[in-house]
Amino acid sequence: MLIWAALALAVGVPVALAATSEQLAWRGPIYILAGFAGIIALALVLVQPLLIGGFLPGLSAYRNRRAHHWIGGGLALAIVIHVAGLWFTSPPDMIDALTFASPTPFSPFGVIAMWAIFAVALLAALRRPLGLRLRTWRLVHVPLAIVIVACSVVHCQLIEGTMETISKAALCVLVVVASAKAMVDLWRKRVLRGESIARQ
Repeated sequence: MLIWAALALAVGVPVALAATSEQLAWRGPIYILAGFAGIIALALVLVQPLLIGGFLPGLSAYRNRRAHHWIGGGLALAIVIHVAGLWFTSPPDMIDALTFASPTPFSPFGVIAMWAIFAVALLAALRRPLGLRLRTWRLVHVPLAIVIVACSVVHCQLIEGTMETISKAALCVLVVVASAKAMVDLWRKRVLRGESIARQ
């Protein structure tokens, strides 16, 4: 229960503090929706390694994988809402961002993270039709996951928006730590499995 409570706090506190931001008074509803979709997307980036690493108690390995799959789809949807909302409120700014012509330093990191998320979602949907083996899937998915985590965190940290500074930084640190831990654990399992097969 402590782990679930900690996850709820890690996600809930930044969202709650963002909801009390004074900047919301100067924003329209679509812009606010787009902004909170981005915050939710970052929270889902935290949940993904917790699931695939088996860090959330009470869930079987099968349920972890299924939840990881569906939350990945939810992450892609959150990004679509985030980008679509920003496009609706300011098309020229979004065109500059998507073409890497924006003067804002956070834009290119967000765009790179977006395309990496869409690439993972597309490959996940086409994995069975394409007949991708697990080893091939991991060789593609892990580098893209690293890009998603790194660019998402940098994108978030560079934005001076509705998110409160300390809670935002804490959430970003948790995303990096959880992702690194999950990847190291998976690498160790593969190494140990390879050594066991070699001994046999």
